[in-house]
Amino acid sequence: MSSEQVMLGLGANVGDRLETLAAAVHAIDDLDGVAVQDVSAVYETPPWPPADDPRAVTQEAYYNLVVKAVTNLEPPQLLEETQLLERAFGRDRDREVRWGPRTLDIDLLLFGDREYDSDTLTLPHPRLAERAFVLVPLLEIMPGGALPDGRRLTHLLAALAPIEGIEPVVRLEDLPGRRFERPTGPSAPPASFSRPEFGAPADDPGRQG
Repeated sequence: MSSEQVMLGLGANVGDRLETLAAAVHAIDDLDGVAVQDVSAVYETPPWPPADDPRAVTQEAYYNLVVKAVTNLEPPQLLEETQLLERAFGRDRDREVRWGPRTLDIDLLLFGDREYDSDTLTLPHPRLAERAFVLVPLLEIMPGGALPDGRRLTHLLAALAPIEGIEPVVRLEDLPGRRFERPTGPSAPPASFSRPEFGAPADDPGRQG
């Protein structure tokens, strides 16, 4: 079965945000049929929607990053696996507020050049072009990248200018006790991890959000 490159957006603003994101990246790499290749820096970002939006919910700032991986799973399978991980980290989709606080949020942003739409998943992510907190780390590991419809990520980010409040925090490879070797170029092998133990999650179907 052939593999495709996928981009995943991770965010957390409850509890130890940095530890959650670091553990989640390792958990994604541990999934059968998924191999992490690169990870952006961690960025602290204001909640979305912005505070002046009537849909906004009062909450803490997020830590966000983007993961590049390859997978031989189909989009619905990968969505199911990532939602299992969200639940394992404490997310309860039945009780949460839309756009409210998240222990862990994993969004499927891009899946190769696919355009995909179902009741539970739309690819590319339908709000990708609206979110500077996604585009900034996405451009870091996908320089010169574009959506399947040809829109360049740089143009999408420029349309959101001025970009404010998105601050780099740390690289995961710089954390004590964590080892993540970033690839040095297109021909580099997949990244190498020292993986923490991770328990088996329970089932949690639902739409990405």
